[in-house]
Amino acid sequence: MKIPVEEALRYMGAAQADEATRHLAEETAGMLEERLRPRFLWRAFPIARGEEGIRLEGAGMTLPGTLAEKMLAECDTAALMIATLGAGFDRMMQEWEKRDMARAAVMDVCGSAWTEAVCDEAEEEIRGRFPGKYLTDRFSPGYGDLPLQLQAGFLQALDAGRKLGITANESYLLLPCKSVTAIIGLADRPQGAKIRGCGYCRLRGECAYRKRGIFCGD
Repeated sequence: MKIPVEEALRYMGAAQADEATRHLAEETAGMLEERLRPRFLWRAFPIARGEEGIRLEGAGMTLPGTLAEKMLAECDTAALMIATLGAGFDRMMQEWEKRDMARAAVMDVCGSAWTEAVCDEAEEEIRGRFPGKYLTDRFSPGYGDLPLQLQAGFLQALDAGRKLGITANESYLLLPCKSVTAIIGLADRPQGAKIRGCGYCRLRGECAYRKRGIFCGD
């Protein structure tokens, strides 16, 4: 899978990048693609509803709060997914932070854009496995009132420590650093609940991207 360099440049606020910046981004992306192989896992679980929230049967997880309730209101199944660039990315970042901070900064945004592209690929695989189902926007622990502490449950439900080498630290941040968890609901009709896009973002009034005419959402 190729790194979406244009997306990485947009993350940098350099969508209209000069030739030198674009060359640095393309060169850095090529280095990452040569050395790393991103991976993802996902698994679908039936949904049950209880007083404490939405329970994912077989996952040992309950999703509390209003965000999960809203996003999964009409869903009978939810998929848990996790994507990572692996520990090799962290080692490359450490190496370049000692040698060239400008390249390290570009590497970081290339890694973020690549991780998001891996999540998109995982989502497309889920879509293909459930023909006729409509997918919700994906959402993650730490969004809204969905607690970050759920990361531990994700790792256990997907056996991600053994299969992908992913762990969570004491602050529930994932390691390797370019690792992402997400939940996607599956329903029998199109879902109106959204979490992506400027219209649904709590930071839209102060967003630096929007002030420059750059938009994250679809």
